[in-house]
Amino acid sequence: MNNRNEFPMDTVTLVDPYVVQTLQTVIGNRILVDTLRGAIQGTLVDVKPDHIVLKEREDDQPVFVRIQQIVFVMPISE
Repeated sequence: MNNRNEFPMDTVTLVDPYVVQTLQTVIGNRILVDTLRGAIQGTLVDVKPDHIVLKEREDDQPVFVRIQQIVFVMPISE
């Protein structure tokens, strides 16, 4: 009998290096991110190969957005 726990699962993450590199240039700026589930805005705090971190205000909890879910990013001028 086969036990599903006997076989390890591999996780595959697609990395778009141009998007990551471009997002790294706007760390610290306020941006609007349109995702497959809707738009979110905040200050871009960090960029990783598979996700970004946004905060609405300094004392807010961070929001993590998978890069694969991003449709577009637009800087917000204040």
